[in-house]
Amino acid sequence: MQSLQDQDDLIPRPRGSLPKMCAAVLSAMTIGSVLFLSPERLFGWVAMVILILTLGPLLHGLCLLAEEILYHSNTRHRGRGWSHVLPACGLWGKTLLAAGLAGLLLHLVGHPLPHQGQSWELVLLASSLYPLLKSLGVLGPSEVEVSALCEGRKMNVAHGLAWSFYIGYLRLVLPRLDDSITAFCATKTSSLGRGSRKLIILIPLNANISHKLNEEDDRILFCDNLPNNEIDRAGVRGRVYKHSVYSVFDEHKKAHECVLEYATPLLTLHSMSQESSAGFGEPERRQQVLLFFRTLQDILENSLECRNHYKLILLNVEHEEDPHFLSKAILRNLQQQEKEEYCLTPSPQQEMVNPFPSQSSSQASAPPIKGDWHHPDPISREPTLMFSLDPPHTLKHPEENNHDYPEK
Repeated sequence: MQSLQDQDDLIPRPRGSLPKMCAAVLSAMTIGSVLFLSPERLFGWVAMVILILTLGPLLHGLCLLAEEILYHSNTRHRGRGWSHVLPACGLWGKTLLAAGLAGLLLHLVGHPLPHQGQSWELVLLASSLYPLLKSLGVLGPSEVEVSALCEGRKMNVAHGLAWSFYIGYLRLVLPRLDDSITAFCATKTSSLGRGSRKLIILIPLNANISHKLNEEDDRILFCDNLPNNEIDRAGVRGRVYKHSVYSVFDEHKKAHECVLEYATPLLTLHSMSQESSAGFGEPERRQQVLLFFRTLQDILENSLECRNHYKLILLNVEHEEDPHFLSKAILRNLQQQEKEEYCLTPSPQQEMVNPFPSQSSSQASAPPIKGDWHHPDPISREPTLMFSLDPPHTLKHPEENNHDYPEK
């Protein structure tokens, strides 16, 4: 059975700056070796290498610019002008600045090669071959680079689906969830406890969603729907949003009620993986499901409206043969919420100890709190007034109190 630690191990963390650190260390070691072997040619070599590496992308940008001007100027760059087209082709910014500084440095320090013509021949040959290799895909970005770029710029399918799920659904219904559960419990005999007053959102790793939960696990039975929430949305008057209450039975046939549903955007991911024209296979689908889970979790954690009204459960059902895997996963999370989450409202039995015995007998006869009043319950979040029972003391030192001042 999948544990919570296994769930944390499945979720990919955001990519960090380790490649930059490794590149910096490698460059420092190489420059140090060149400085040790031929220090007089260090700056010339560095300037020439930077010029080669920057002139190549600039020439490739010119090749891209030719097609953008001939075929896409009116469709992709309509009304934006050269200030948008040039940076889009890589002909602006850091690359151009680095190439200019490298050329200036190479001119000032001289030519690192014995013969003057060899330096410029090498620069021109390497720079002109770069666009060819780039166009053929030899120098193209790796899969990791593309993934890091898409994640950094929020360009993945999972990011759009997570934001759509939050803005179009969760942000509307989660703030009203507690009122709906209260109204439901007032009209029906329900066992929705403190840990069950959240919307449990199931996210299976394979994106395969069953529309009837009892067909997937016979220990999960539909009870009823919460009261409908009618919201005017996108021109539809009184659009209905609803949640379903299920009874989840444990091994002892005891029912545990909860508000339960799947994350509906996973239907899109699963359907895309079934269409060959989408170019979206099973490995990509699994990666997008994990990114969807991480993105949705980050969005909801930063939302004050939805906080403490939801529970996301990632289900790794690919290698599970237990027919009751789903009910066990739900019950495990319900038990965790019941044990680890404490109610912040003060207990109605909590009373204050009267620190002054000289007050009225009705107040003095109030039942004391169990235990020492100097050590309140650590679960309580209510502020506590602490009174000192010692007699008041002066702020002066004792020797100052007994000091006899001379008469004038």
